[in-house]
Amino acid sequence: MKIAVVGATGLVGGEILKVLEERNFPVTELLAVASERSVGKEVTFKGKQIKVIGFEDAIAAKPEIAIFSAGGGTSLELAPRFAEAGITVIDNSSAWRMDPTKKLVVPEINAVTLTKEDKIIANPNCSTIQMVVVLNPLHQKYKIKRVVVSTYQSVTGTGKAAVDQLFAERSGDHSVSKVYPHPIDLNVLPHIDVFLDNGYTKEEMKMTNETKKIMGDDSIAVTATTVRIPTIGGHSEAVNIEFENEFDLDEVRQILSEAEGVIIQDDPKNFLYPMPLTAHGKDETFVGRIRRDESQPKTLNLWIVADNLRKGAATNTVQIAEFLAKHDLVGIGQEA
Repeated sequence: MKIAVVGATGLVGGEILKVLEERNFPVTELLAVASERSVGKEVTFKGKQIKVIGFEDAIAAKPEIAIFSAGGGTSLELAPRFAEAGITVIDNSSAWRMDPTKKLVVPEINAVTLTKEDKIIANPNCSTIQMVVVLNPLHQKYKIKRVVVSTYQSVTGTGKAAVDQLFAERSGDHSVSKVYPHPIDLNVLPHIDVFLDNGYTKEEMKMTNETKKIMGDDSIAVTATTVRIPTIGGHSEAVNIEFENEFDLDEVRQILSEAEGVIIQDDPKNFLYPMPLTAHGKDETFVGRIRRDESQPKTLNLWIVADNLRKGAATNTVQIAEFLAKHDLVGIGQEA
């Protein structure tokens, strides 16, 4: 299968190449695609150097699947052009997520809704993905009424420039250009993406709106506070879940232990709980600190961690591609 990775020179694009290779995705030809300024550069895939090509050449090459990680503006402009050429686009930006005509997919939850007609498929926000992978099996059993989530998000979610800022500040170098309005080293910023008129940030509203769309239930109330912290390796979330029905803690653990893509790390007496340091480079979502909220009935507290560049971005897109390939849902010449 011919695969294009659009935005191949970026942080997430590089991770997509790595995940395609690690998971032995059946790539017959890989097209590394980026903007004009990166054309001619090289990326590594399966030990070979691949020359970066431009968007027009990528469309002309007619790959079966194009995985986009090149920003919302690029996706809005180019994804429809790829789709018109019969290419199935899996888009990692926020451009198409809340478009009612596009599917927003976490494979463990709703890949079964995909058809050959879905030519632009949206990949959710990183912090949403790891949360819903844990929420969904619990929702099926106990029905979720309300979710209160506070996130502790890695600088890798902002991109390479943010990582550079963190390590420059750590070394005492203040000449590096800033991507945050304040220092990030030894600091915490309760601010991810832009602030909206309602006082929330775009990231917080993404978590609210995307959760409902992915889980197919607008009745779930979600409120979020998203926070940037000086870590790399993964996003962490403190999640408080109020259910309609009573739950048993042992049963909760059993449900989560059987949930696809979820690993329980919950032995506080031996200091075992999920951390970005141990989630780094992993495809699974880790959950721990599983305990009853003693301040109100039918309410559970959890701590969730996942590598935001892996399950939060690259791995999820590749898993969507795997589902499409396995179920024969792609192919040039299919009607859009």
